[in-house]
Amino acid sequence: MACTNSLKPISNYKAQPASDSDIPLRANVKPSLVFSRSLPTKDFKISTTYNQKFSTVRSSRGLTPQAFFFRKPKPEPSRSISAKVQELYVYEINERDRGSPAYLRLSQKETNSLGDLVPFSNKLYSGDLQKRLGITAGLCVLIQHLPDKKGDRYEATYSFYFGDYGHISVQGAYLTYADTYLAVTGGSGVFEGVYGTVKLQQIVFPFKLFYTFYLKGIKDLPAELVVRPVEPSPSVEPSAAAKAAEPQARVSNFTN
Repeated sequence: MACTNSLKPISNYKAQPASDSDIPLRANVKPSLVFSRSLPTKDFKISTTYNQKFSTVRSSRGLTPQAFFFRKPKPEPSRSISAKVQELYVYEINERDRGSPAYLRLSQKETNSLGDLVPFSNKLYSGDLQKRLGITAGLCVLIQHLPDKKGDRYEATYSFYFGDYGHISVQGAYLTYADTYLAVTGGSGVFEGVYGTVKLQQIVFPFKLFYTFYLKGIKDLPAELVVRPVEPSPSVEPSAAAKAAEPQARVSNFTN
């Protein structure tokens, strides 16, 4: 039996690190590829399914180099209708039976001044004065009073109503002392998509005005609206039948 003095306590024993030569190596594996901690293999997986899927999708869409670089652009819609200019003639006549115009002196000055408002609505007749078409309706904002010209400059926004045919909207300068041009900003009915300009001629302000529309962007105007106009003059008057809005002298469902 061995002597107890020759036995060392276990707590005093220190493990010695193993040398490289003591670690068994797997066959065909280099020491440099041995990891002390195993890593999840999912982080290192490479799938080829994406490349295969992308190739399939690309070929199904037909995105060949020739199709990509030489694809023909879609042709723009024809503007043959838009390029055609059609003239429309109408008379605006204030018969003093609509309470128009109303003058709102927002400037609170005795003379016409910047900011004064003038809402108005007058009767609308065909250029030959044989048919009642409807009404005008709009608003003028005073921009400048010009005593030397005995008139005013307004910024106007208003519409011309033609019964079942629809309406035309305009905007621009409204001069009480001279002719002017306004922009045609749109319309409805047969005037849907319209653009162009309109010439305003002051005959007797604010009672008689003559308009020449230069319209684009629409189909041919209805024959009922295409007439030879009466030459503008202070003496022009609508026919009695048109004034009375008799059935044969008015457009369908004219705005009153």
